[in-house]
Formats: sequence, structure tokens, C-alpha cells
Amino acid sequence: MKILKTTLIALSLAVIPVSASVVNVNTIIENLVDAVISWKSETIDVGQIPQGTPKTIKFEFTNATAKPVLVTNVKAACGCTATDYSKEPIAPGKTGYVNAIYNAANAGAFTKSVTVTTSDSDAPKKLTFKGTVVAK
Repeated sequence: MKILKTTLIALSLAVIPVSASVVNVNTIIENLVDAVISWKSETIDVGQIPQGTPKTIKFEFTNATAKPVLVTNVKAACGCTATDYSKEPIAPGKTGYVNAIYNAANAGAFTKSVTVTTSDSDAPKKLTFKGTVVAK
């Protein structure tokens, strides 16, 4: 019985540091996941727009990191879309934007995208917008 108690105490002491390190690793992972820019929406449906009237689609984001974030590159998937974006660094907790300006030249349904690269991540973010151009 004494051996069993000693073994249980030894196992308990061995498990405590392991469970403490698991909690620390989980906390670190949660902090890393939270510490990125947060997009208000990654896909926007603009509905119906008149043909020949350019439409500006605004994608907004919040800097949830602890340091300023800079939009380093924005690339439209096609020549029918121009882009504009926040040029200044976005301070922690502040918002920035990426605009896609769609020319709406051709009638019909469309789905387009812009790819955004920021200083907080090496992985670019693909933002999508869709809708229908209605002929005049």
C-alpha cells in the first residue's frame, strides 16, 4: 500500500509540470491567432449595379497586433478592377482599408478578387466581391 501511495504521488508530481506547459503553449497559440489583422468581411456581394458605372467596394480591417501594420501590396485579379488602399502604417487597434474599383463594363454576373499582402504576414489574403452588372 505504501508503494502504491508513493507511486501515485510521484505520478501526480510528474503530471503537474506537463499540464502547466500545455496551458502555456495553448495561451501562446491563442495569442498568436488573435494577433493578426481582422477583416470586417472577406467576401462582399454588391448586388446589382448599372453597366458602365464603376463601383467601389471597400474592404475594412482592424489591426489586432501589438505593432503598426502596413499594406505592402494589393493586386487585382484582372484589368477590370483598379485598387486603392491605406498607404500609411495602421496603428494597433486602428482600421485600414483596401478598395477595389470595378469598371462594370460587361453585363452579367461576376466574381472578382484582389490579393492583399501586409507586413504582419507572409501569406497574402484573397478578398472577393461579386454581383451582377445590369445592362442599361
